[in-house]
Amino acid sequence: MTNVSIIGAGRLGTSLGHALRKKGYKIKALSCRTMSSAEESRKIIGEGIASIDNIQTARVGEIVFICLPDEEITKVTRVLAGSDINWLKKFVFHCSGLIRSDVFKPLGDKGALTASLHPIQSFAQKKTPSAQFENIYFGLEGCDEALALSAKIVRQLGGYPLILQPEDKALYHAACSTASNFFVVLLEMAVSLLRQIDLQEEKALQILLPLVKGTLHNVKKFNIRSSLTGPVIRGDKESIQKHLEALRKFPPYYETYTRLAAQALEMAKKEGRISPQKIKVLKNLLEGK
Repeated sequence: MTNVSIIGAGRLGTSLGHALRKKGYKIKALSCRTMSSAEESRKIIGEGIASIDNIQTARVGEIVFICLPDEEITKVTRVLAGSDINWLKKFVFHCSGLIRSDVFKPLGDKGALTASLHPIQSFAQKKTPSAQFENIYFGLEGCDEALALSAKIVRQLGGYPLILQPEDKALYHAACSTASNFFVVLLEMAVSLLRQIDLQEEKALQILLPLVKGTLHNVKKFNIRSSLTGPVIRGDKESIQKHLEALRKFPPYYETYTRLAAQALEMAKKEGRISPQKIKVLKNLLEGK
């Protein structure tokens, strides 16, 4: 069973199709919102019928990947379930980290074997090296038969399966979003602050990236809490006070800083790396007391 159809061949769908083809799967068809986008994806993948017709795309695949935005999955599922496709024993996966596989109930009622298969990775462009899927975890949730196949696919891609319970998907996805999306938000905040001292964005990023990489290296080599450095963990009231004074003219950043500093203070407290007296002083400072 190697014939694959991809509905929603955007950045993830195209990257996945390209990686699967390299592992011996046959990409029979792929669909996008526009024909030009579908043709672009087909060219990157190297095979498959490009289309804007989701039904015809799904028809030719033994395995159907639906790589659409979350808000589109339910709608497309209903359209597919209302078609004349024989769904018996077809495998259908969506790649949402949040939506549960029971969104596919209309297809499951027609005999499809369904699951969610979510790579814990970000894809910034369609033309992504297949190595992007290696040594990462994939969140999997669904029926037993579909879980078995999805775990096999994950291992073939060089990844690791993480079996999830349906009720745990929201917390799982919140964790992934915090680590990826909000990390980008914090980096944008840091770059914006450097731009206030007349540095261009490119230069600011060039300055900060080695620091970011060093921090991630420490987290990997040691652990999260041991990698926490800076004025909070030192109990350095003067430094934090100066940070707050400088940030008062940027209220959103001020609020973000105080909340993150308070969380860092809790981490330091649990680690026993700061005295109770300093904890009280810093807590009052962060609360504006």
